[in-house]
Amino acid sequence: MPDPFARYALVADDNPLIRMDAQAILTEAGFRVYTAAGYEDAMEILASSGHGIHLLFTDVQMPPGTRNGYDLARRCARDWPKIGILVASGATPPGPDDLPKSALFLDKPFSADTVNGCLNQLFPDR
Repeated sequence: MPDPFARYALVADDNPLIRMDAQAILTEAGFRVYTAAGYEDAMEILASSGHGIHLLFTDVQMPPGTRNGYDLARRCARDWPKIGILVASGATPPGPDDLPKSALFLDKPFSADTVNGCLNQLFPDR
């Protein structure tokens, strides 16, 4: 059972090293972290625990499926509007309709300082 006083994050990235790096940064920032290797895994976690998750940190490209991190971010914003969203990519920046209005984009490679700056924007009272 999730701790009602803890902040939870979901990291979705197909690269296990980047997933672990993001998990470590968010853990250091005070989050308890769920991890997912792709869209479908992330949706299963959101379906079961979305009401208790505070942050989605997702990569854009997550093979092998047909859905990507933008799809995940838009679905999350629609179904769980209270979740803060960070979308990261080392490829191209988002187009005008890729990100939900409340989401932030983060270039890869990212640092703990950059992630924490985004967290301060998403959660000014943290």
